[in-house]
Amino acid sequence: MLRYITSGESHGKCLTSIVEGIPANVLVDIDEINLEMKKRQSGYGRGGRMKIESDKVEILSGMRGKVTIGSPIAIQIMNRDYENWTKYMNPVDDIDRETKKVNNVRPGHADLVGALKYDFDDARNVLERSSARETASRVAVGALCKQVLKQFNIEFASHIVKIGDAEIDKIYDFNYIKDNVDSSEVRCVDKNIEKLMIKEIDFAKENKDTLGGIIEIRVKNVPPGLGSYIHYDKKIDAHIAMNIMSIQAIKGVEIGIGFEVASKKGSDVMDEIFYNKEKGIYRETNRLGGIEGGMTTGDEILIRCAMKPIPTLYKPLNSININTLENYKATVERSDTCAVPACSIVCENVVAFVILQFFLEKFGKDNIEDIKKSYTSYMNRLGDIGWKNL
Repeated sequence: MLRYITSGESHGKCLTSIVEGIPANVLVDIDEINLEMKKRQSGYGRGGRMKIESDKVEILSGMRGKVTIGSPIAIQIMNRDYENWTKYMNPVDDIDRETKKVNNVRPGHADLVGALKYDFDDARNVLERSSARETASRVAVGALCKQVLKQFNIEFASHIVKIGDAEIDKIYDFNYIKDNVDSSEVRCVDKNIEKLMIKEIDFAKENKDTLGGIIEIRVKNVPPGLGSYIHYDKKIDAHIAMNIMSIQAIKGVEIGIGFEVASKKGSDVMDEIFYNKEKGIYRETNRLGGIEGGMTTGDEILIRCAMKPIPTLYKPLNSININTLENYKATVERSDTCAVPACSIVCENVVAFVILQFFLEKFGKDNIEDIKKSYTSYMNRLGDIGWKNL
């Protein structure tokens, strides 16, 4: 089964990922992976850390001559800022534990509960690992997964539909998003709303505050039948939701029209099914976002998720000192005003991991040649009964 594990701290020496289950004989384009890494670091509202780091992956194992060999793939991303933190973060030598000690925990972060759970008197032990810096590893993993899925014409896109009070009020075509999103500083494809989002971020920064928003992820050309209805833990939408919710600062996930279903009649929610010889089996709507009964329908997958504002404020909130229990203002760490555009890249690549996980479960996992044969056989069978969506 496809799986991965990450390791590393925000100001530690490096981030490391080990990915198990990538099939053999896949030619990997490292430049494409690094492009995803660069996108994660961009976006209006990012803070000073992004001026220091320039994330690039180094493949340590699991490939030969740019081609996967079926064994676990180790990916390393160096932290350039570690040079400034060696005397505080060195894993094996004596360190200065007092200068960067975090006593005043931040509301909305893992600081307080993490320190209580692991019996720490220094919340730095918590924030170094709970930091969103870890998402660089997840982008690298997802970008690797995309290398496999692109051989089956499965495409991904993401864009921002809301920051603060600035919000897009329509669904855009997949190709329009793909062609226009990278030219926007806030990854918004509506130029008028983009300007409003930038104003929202500027206003929040002036007030030493932070902003969250809503991200939309789209996946195109996914074959029908990934996932299953037979068990709760085999439903693909459950895994999509769980993996997105595991991303730092994500507080809500919806698929298709999501929470709108609660206020609509059934006739305004279900995607009716039609057939004719020219189109085959098809639907005229996609309100359920390409997933029914825990399985992909073959229609475009549409996911939206809500990111909360970053909990580190330059106008710190009321909190306590975890050692004295006295009231203090929370510790201020270097922070972004808004990281929603960057988070869209994280979400997109996390979804890519889930799609590949279920794709390999259905079509095989050992080598790309056998997987292609299995996929072709399945799609031909569906074509014989009138499936022509892909």
